[in-house]
Amino acid sequence: MITKLLNLDPQRRDAVLNAALKEFSLQGYDKASTNVIAKEAGISKALMFHYVSSKQELFLIVYDYFSDLMKKEYFELMNYDEKDIFDRLRQSYLLQIKLFEKYPWISKFSKLARVTNSAEINKELENRTREEDLNCYPKLFDKVDESKFRNGLDIEKCKQIIFWSNIGFTNQLLEDIRNGDISALNSEVIIKKIDEYFDELRKVFYISLND
Repeated sequence: MITKLLNLDPQRRDAVLNAALKEFSLQGYDKASTNVIAKEAGISKALMFHYVSSKQELFLIVYDYFSDLMKKEYFELMNYDEKDIFDRLRQSYLLQIKLFEKYPWISKFSKLARVTNSAEINKELENRTREEDLNCYPKLFDKVDESKFRNGLDIEKCKQIIFWSNIGFTNQLLEDIRNGDISALNSEVIIKKIDEYFDELRKVFYISLND
């Protein structure tokens, strides 16, 4: 979607996009206030609507921009040649942290897909979701090095347990971020927690040097 907004200087563009992502994520499309978005972005509402024609256009720009961003700065940067399951998962966390540092509210991106009172918006979201499903990316757990797992373990069940654990750990990290200052992430503290988490998982599932 070509728009004046995306042609702004990066600082002002990111201010508007972050403010809009935050408001749409927290309030949903229907209740989101363009007054709040403009104020949060540090510009007048009149100037904001010089760059976008309507609230609907702004919403779809935000959805498309951050969807593309997730692909380019997360999915497409994942190195699936890394076969160690825990190193691959760690890599995914580091890429997400970089995104969070630049776009703090991207952790709430999934909430943009909520059903709205606008049939037109719902249709646009449905079309986008269908296209994303058709262009899915390799899964984090595909083609990993299974030789590192302890003898006698059911590898597929282990992957499932690690997957469930990963979901819980991710949710806890996001909760910690939400309870703190989402705009001022301490990446060193987060990475330390991630490394400690994977160290413990390796002890549970991998062959140790003492075995």
